[in-house]
Amino acid sequence: AMLAAPPMTSAYADELGIARTAAEQAGRFALAHFRTALTVEYKADRSPVTIADRGAEETLRAALGAAFPHDGILGEELGETHGSSGRRWIIDPIDGTQSFIHGVPLWGVLVALEDRGECVVGVVALPALGETLWAARGGGAFVNGTPARVSPATTLADATILTSDASPRHFGDKHAGFQQLLGCAGRHRGWGDCYGYALVATGRAEVMLDPLMNPWDAAAVKPIIEEAGGTFCAWDGAPTIYGGSALAMPATLRDPVLRALCGTA
Repeated sequence: AMLAAPPMTSAYADELGIARTAAEQAGRFALAHFRTALTVEYKADRSPVTIADRGAEETLRAALGAAFPHDGILGEELGETHGSSGRRWIIDPIDGTQSFIHGVPLWGVLVALEDRGECVVGVVALPALGETLWAARGGGAFVNGTPARVSPATTLADATILTSDASPRHFGDKHAGFQQLLGCAGRHRGWGDCYGYALVATGRAEVMLDPLMNPWDAAAVKPIIEEAGGTFCAWDGAPTIYGGSALAMPATLRDPVLRALCGTA
């Protein structure tokens, strides 16, 4: 059952409500396929996809398209539909497909609204955990109806650093900076995807980073992190979902994290 939300003061309250409902519907669809015998196909970039991903995206597109017929939609599996409103929904039906396929519950349904280039609504539903995070510009961030806040930590020595994949091959030329950040940090844990960003938004970890990031993985996360008092940016510090990489942390840790990654710590 969806929890009653606190009063939302954002200009995007209606959009957020529909995004939450759509994400929960898609989450129920995906959850029905979770830990079942799934046929896994591999896309051109060797990433996996299943009937659960495709069906969840169709669910999202139907709900969002019915409510907002003039908005565009960009999704991981089914491409882009152009709109006429200057807005588009950016969706990832299952973020963490590898987790999903392996029966690990740390996967999510991501729904975001981009208005004239700015991500103003984000929903991250974690159906197998019974947890949903959401935010709209100016309205705060919430987890299951409770306000979400980033950690009060002010030093990297106290920080937990999260990654999805810590292999040197995955990091490429960013590996040295990552190693330097780990050297400054309190501890490092793995198994990230959207769950890592959810932990940062709720103060359960301090820094989540991805050296490789797609816009549909980042769009829902950015407004949630920002409304929770955090900073979301690419590895060069630019506050964008199109930088090809991602960092999330409390605003107080932005400069130390960037210094460590850039080798000037």
